Amino acid sequence: MAIKKGQEIELDIEGLAFGGRGIAKVDGLAVFVERAVPGDRVRARIVKKKKSFAEARVIDILSDSPDRISAPCRYSGICGGCKWQMLPYSAQLRYKRAHVVEALEHIGGLTDIEVLPILASPQVFQYRNKMEFSCSDRRWLLSEELGDQEVDKGFALGLHVPGTFDKVLDIEACLLQPELGNRILADVREYMKSSGVPAYGLKSHEGFWRFLMLRHSSVHDRWLVNIVTSEENQSLLQPLAGRLMSRYSEIASVVNNVTARKAGIAMGEYEIPLAGATALRDKIGGFEFEISANSFFQTNTLGAALLYDTVKAFAGLTGTEMVLDLYCGTGTIGIYLSENVREVVGMELVESALADAEKNCRINRISNCRFVGGDIKDVLAHETHRPDVLIIDPPRVGMHKDVLKQVMDMAPERIVYVSCNPATLARDLAVMQEAYYIGEVQPVDMFPHTFHIEAVVRLDKK
Repeated sequence: MAIKKGQEIELDIEGLAFGGRGIAKVDGLAVFVERAVPGDRVRARIVKKKKSFAEARVIDILSDSPDRISAPCRYSGICGGCKWQMLPYSAQLRYKRAHVVEALEHIGGLTDIEVLPILASPQVFQYRNKMEFSCSDRRWLLSEELGDQEVDKGFALGLHVPGTFDKVLDIEACLLQPELGNRILADVREYMKSSGVPAYGLKSHEGFWRFLMLRHSSVHDRWLVNIVTSEENQSLLQPLAGRLMSRYSEIASVVNNVTARKAGIAMGEYEIPLAGATALRDKIGGFEFEISANSFFQTNTLGAALLYDTVKAFAGLTGTEMVLDLYCGTGTIGIYLSENVREVVGMELVESALADAEKNCRINRISNCRFVGGDIKDVLAHETHRPDVLIIDPPRVGMHKDVLKQVMDMAPERIVYVSCNPATLARDLAVMQEAYYIGEVQPVDMFPHTFHIEAVVRLDKK
């Protein structure tokens, strides 16, 4: 049957695509359906029709999948934080591993690769050590809030509706952060609303309150509160900082990041300390890391230890190796491996990340790590030492084609590839298999209730 945009249609959901949407087939045409689970039968509306696929949104669920459960969060399916709360965690893990296998086979043409059972996150809820909440002068209403005259439609502090920059849900509680974070969120919201100073307009670019960022040290159970504003106002912010510090002994730091930039990024052009320290400390394994408001740090602390243990195991270290760590960020992987190698050389483009890496080495009294700044393809061209082991942890887009060629020309004996995107991992491995045996692939779940999945791959030179 021919389908067209705006049409309502009954669909049987057969699969789950990477990205979290259900898949149905209509006369061979793939239809991607938001908020649908394999095994569901739904009535849906076609919202986009292309030659090779269509997209639809659920109107009604006519019969539930055996896998479908009630999401514990009232915002599930509406906010962009997590799309899979309607799936049991065991099913999430099953689909995530399947997405890695499918990407390797269909994108990379790699059919004989051993994909190990997925490593589950040690925590399924309250695992995030960092949350960013956006302020807005317009609140996106839930269906049950429509027509409620008591709802303040002119203020929101929360999370974005998926695919939008200007639609913000006023979030009372996020189940992905520790419970104390929700109490801090409520206190800050109350203060902002009663301040008489407007929230930032995401379209008008006028207003004061922009973001609330909360960071948590899972090992020390300490919090950093970062209030991002469009300008300075110490007389307004200092009382808020004092209020938070007096109410919560767990808060170690309150800072104010200030930015007049229009970009919706919770990072200031400069930072003003308001109360307490300016940074937290947390641990991955036996190593301690300093985390300021704008530092990069793995979002799931306990999950990061699983990921790094896998990297260490796949690297097969004996203590004599020179390890080259590409896209090293703040040096966490290199520091984690430092006890078992002769030397680690990290390469990273972002200067602030390199400064954090060097600071973290000093904190842990590590002397066998050094870091090189610059675009990877440029700094790699000047690296004269051939590493024994190469660690690659690229962004979601994978390796730049020039970097991939340089890696192949460098020809280290062993490569450990850490990927956050199965599609670009499969693309890169398809090239690398010309010179490398692809050993085990270990999926690691760092982000329960989302479709995101990490994978670590061991490659040995042929």
